[in-house]
Amino acid sequence: MAKAEISIAVVAPANRLAEEAAAKVTAIARSCYGDRLNLYFHPQCFLSSGHFAGTDAQRSAAFLEAANDPAFSAVWFARGGYGSPRLEDAVFGKLNRAAHTKDYLGYSDLGAILGRLSREGVGRSVHGPMPTDIDREGGEAAVRRALAWLVDKDADAVEPSWRVNQRVFAFNLTVLSHLLAGPAEPDFTDAILMIEDIDEPHYRIDRAFAHLMSSQNVRRLRGVRLGRFSRIPPNDPPFEFNVREIAEYWCARARVAFLGEADIGHDAANKVVPFPKLSLVTA
Repeated sequence: MAKAEISIAVVAPANRLAEEAAAKVTAIARSCYGDRLNLYFHPQCFLSSGHFAGTDAQRSAAFLEAANDPAFSAVWFARGGYGSPRLEDAVFGKLNRAAHTKDYLGYSDLGAILGRLSREGVGRSVHGPMPTDIDREGGEAAVRRALAWLVDKDADAVEPSWRVNQRVFAFNLTVLSHLLAGPAEPDFTDAILMIEDIDEPHYRIDRAFAHLMSSQNVRRLRGVRLGRFSRIPPNDPPFEFNVREIAEYWCARARVAFLGEADIGHDAANKVVPFPKLSLVTA
């Protein structure tokens, strides 16, 4: 059998991935790319340690192994939930030259890794669909979109307002608000920030925006775009403002331009958003 042209590793720094989901995604990859693509699910994806896909040490080791392996062109994160901020700090100091050549694709809780890699100039962080999205309504399209970008850099997979000559980031609002002033907060100078969220009532969305827009780093943004905020629980009593009004208010207060909508969210329509690529490793 001929060697695959492209190899992609899947690891789970947060919650466990169901083996059934991995099988579905593998079947889609095979149907789309045949022997051209080797999609490797690290055994760590299926471990279980309480809330997490294995212990902190196991998840850290799997990520480091995949990132440092020159056989893989990309690391695709299996699913979110929570756990990424618990990866061992020492891991990021052990990333080798091969790790600096890769794309890293995920969203939600994985923002903690994407932000840190971006800040440290390791490879290219990318917000976009994950294997677990196969279980969403319309999930096959999400998986195909992610693979199309990972394998062929298909422009149709990318969020429509994204431009190659702009610095663009995309994060879950709640996750990003917890990354401020830490090692995973990127430099937002003259960048566009796309924001989405899920399962948060309006008052928490407002509070997260208040925290986010108080950051001097965030206030250096060129502008903010609003992704989808889904499954918002009812507020009791009803909140006075909707999500767009909240975003516009805090952007105006921070003197950051509000640029309209972004086609990202916790759903199968979630588009790909490549972060700025800045490698600190020279040839």
